[in-house]
Amino acid sequence: MLRLFPVFMLLLLLSACATVEDEDPTEGMDAAEVYRDAREYLDEGEYETAIEYYERLESRFPYGPYAEQAQLEIAYTYYKSQEYESAILAAERFIKLHPDHRSVAYAYYLRGLARFDGDQSFMARWFNQDLTERDPKSMREAFRYFSELVSRYPDSRYTKDAIQRMYQLREGLARYELHVANYYVRRSAFVAAANRAQYVVKNYQGTPAVPEALAIMVKSYTELGLPELAKDSKRVLEMNYPDYRVE
Repeated sequence: MLRLFPVFMLLLLLSACATVEDEDPTEGMDAAEVYRDAREYLDEGEYETAIEYYERLESRFPYGPYAEQAQLEIAYTYYKSQEYESAILAAERFIKLHPDHRSVAYAYYLRGLARFDGDQSFMARWFNQDLTERDPKSMREAFRYFSELVSRYPDSRYTKDAIQRMYQLREGLARYELHVANYYVRRSAFVAAANRAQYVVKNYQGTPAVPEALAIMVKSYTELGLPELAKDSKRVLEMNYPDYRVE
């Protein structure tokens, strides 16, 4: 019998711990009170606790404005805590559940922000890593998310900022393509370099990368023994960027 005593005590302790873990801190509170506390935790930067309260609110009161707001603010809380993938998933869930909600434009915007900042990196790591080793997928995805916001909700209060970020992303993508084109030039892969530079000229008009892309085309076509194409590229470069000097 005495041999069983330690086992009994262990089971008792485990049971007690489970009881503590299963306690609901929102028990006895109505939806407004749970939301108020969740918001306070969010404002104080206690993101994990805020998410717990939002999730309990949605679980206990699944219908109504408080539950809807909780779903949206869960996405924002994940964003603030730099859990960007979770923020994107939560924003997409809100969009799917409430496509006509008055705040759905914000969910689209938040999704773009999470992808944008998640690669930010995209600016911070830009100068610390060989761009040919980076996957521009995140930049393209962020651009697509913002573009969807702009096309669906052109009059949204978030659209202006989204457009500005799209300009940044577009320039970043153009620089990536330019870097790859230069990578090919250094390896004397002039067909690939010309094609990549031509892609920049066609798809990223208005970015600072265009004149350098034209210069790469001039060099590449010259090296390939295609003087007419080189001449045409130089003419376009000189006409549109008279101050640019081909090395």
